[in-house]
Amino acid sequence: MKPLQGLAFLLLMQSAGEALSHFLKLPVPGPVVGMVLLVLALRWGPVQAAVAPAAGFLLSHLSLLFIPVGVGVMTHLALLSEYGLRLVAVIVLSTWIGMAVTAMVLRLLQPKAIHAELR
Repeated sequence: MKPLQGLAFLLLMQSAGEALSHFLKLPVPGPVVGMVLLVLALRWGPVQAAVAPAAGFLLSHLSLLFIPVGVGVMTHLALLSEYGLRLVAVIVLSTWIGMAVTAMVLRLLQPKAIHAELR
């Protein structure tokens, strides 16, 4: 019963995020707002206890969530053969840019004393 309560809470947070995003006309998708709400709620012990069994169950079956993506790719093999090289280039480049921006933001947010210790 605990995993179902945790799953219900996860769905409630996603629904609350969707509602907030819709009604406040936020430029952020509802599931992202729901995830922020969930992170804030997870600071409270009873929420952690309720969500932990559901999270464990979902993580143990995470590989099943990739099956629809794999089937989708298999149905579009012609597109993949035509644009595959471009897709790989975009994925590699966007990953590199994301990592570089993350590193720059981290450097900007770290105190100057840490930079001095590293040198």
